[in-house]
Amino acid sequence: MNDDFLFAEDDGEEAPIAESKWKILIVDDEPEVHNITKLVLSDFEFDEGSLELVSAFSAGEAKSMLENGKDADFAVAIVDVVMETSHAGLEFVQWVREEINNHKIRLILRTGQPGEAPEENVIRDYDINDYKNKTELTALRLKTLFYSALRGYRDILTIERHRQGLEKIIAASSEFIECDSLTQFASAILKQVALVLGIESKSIICCAAAKENGGASSAVNILAMNQGACEKHQLSESEQLPSLVNDRLEQALQRKRSIYAEDYFIGYFTTKRGTENLLYVAQDQNLAPMQHNLLEFFANNIAVAHENLKLREVIKESQKELSYVIGEAVEMRSKETGSHVKRVAHFSYLLACKYGLSEYEAEMIKLASPLHDVGKVGIPDNVLNKPGKHDADEWKVMQTHARIGFDMLRRTDNPILQLGATIAHQHHEKWNGKGYPGNLKKEEIHIAGRITALADVFDALGSKRCYKEAWPSEEILNLISQERGEHFDPELVDILLNNIEEFSAIRAAYPDPS
Repeated sequence: MNDDFLFAEDDGEEAPIAESKWKILIVDDEPEVHNITKLVLSDFEFDEGSLELVSAFSAGEAKSMLENGKDADFAVAIVDVVMETSHAGLEFVQWVREEINNHKIRLILRTGQPGEAPEENVIRDYDINDYKNKTELTALRLKTLFYSALRGYRDILTIERHRQGLEKIIAASSEFIECDSLTQFASAILKQVALVLGIESKSIICCAAAKENGGASSAVNILAMNQGACEKHQLSESEQLPSLVNDRLEQALQRKRSIYAEDYFIGYFTTKRGTENLLYVAQDQNLAPMQHNLLEFFANNIAVAHENLKLREVIKESQKELSYVIGEAVEMRSKETGSHVKRVAHFSYLLACKYGLSEYEAEMIKLASPLHDVGKVGIPDNVLNKPGKHDADEWKVMQTHARIGFDMLRRTDNPILQLGATIAHQHHEKWNGKGYPGNLKKEEIHIAGRITALADVFDALGSKRCYKEAWPSEEILNLISQERGEHFDPELVDILLNNIEEFSAIRAAYPDPS
């Protein structure tokens, strides 16, 4: 054994372990080897961190340590080949890699009996990082070995953290895609920034902003903002950004690029439409280079997701307006007001929500219900606008509007128009099976048809028509009650009657023109 190993370590009490220490596992059945190794490495430092040297005197003891959650984060294990058996070290290495699937820890085999495990065979057959004869490990060579091993472990951790960060970014992107509103989008940004950085949200200051192409320098829209535990998803006109944050955002806008500072980051991205997007993140300690890189990727995803959400909102608004325009055109031909279709849309949405449908399903019914009478475009004027009661032949003609509307809308892949086709076809069916055109009953009628049927009649009775005056509220509610379980789904009737104030508020919000 080399003279450098002839010194024993003081057995005094160890100092408390700091977070900046690299955990090293020494696995050897000779106590002297532990003492000498600890002595040689007592002043060893790597990346401003010292070593925490932990001893195991058998392969079995080392396994227990690696199986223990709090002791599983060893950076390096230097393992003797011959311990309780002649191949205990080799079996331990195999167990680490194959049984507990730990590929981060750097494994160094050393032996005082090289004949027991020939070097070439061991390096070829076992997933180790180095193999040394104890007699060749001088103090200098041992330190050199640990520099190399710790660099490998550090790089693996860096790659692993990048991988985990990218996985979090991908997961965050999925959540962004599922957002249906800017409010949900803001909440997702604030939550996901903390997850990507791996720190608590209360420890960071975060602000996401966007500036439309061609806007004034002050026209920066705050998408999301938090300061510590106080989250602000939408700021009122009287609320402003802290001056420091505002100045830094302006700096990024002027430079037209991201800013990497020690204690804060500003991601700057422009979209195809020219919108400038900013993500500001700061914390009470310096950001690591890896965190800067992850935030750069994340900021880009936020920009793209925000653009897509805005486009979806434009499309949704366009679809809603188109439904209203078509419905209103039919109402105008019937010499009725366009407010009817808007009220029916809002009545239907409220019924759907209180019935227990999802937000998506309720919104779809709201968008499709204005199309319920679109088939009236195929009804002759003398029948459609007859001031008195229809005779038997005229009534048959009038009933065909349900089928006409269905035929008009069903030949499309658009889900709103498909639902509109169903509503147009079924909103005159009755719960008791005595409606038209299919004499459907109860749950045979699509829920959207049942909802629109009640919303349509409730509004029509309270509105003036060419053939009648508006009914008083009391008479309307009496008729709705009488038709519970006959014309209308009884559960929907109960919802309307038990929440009549909310439905009355909708009528008041969308009155017919004077």
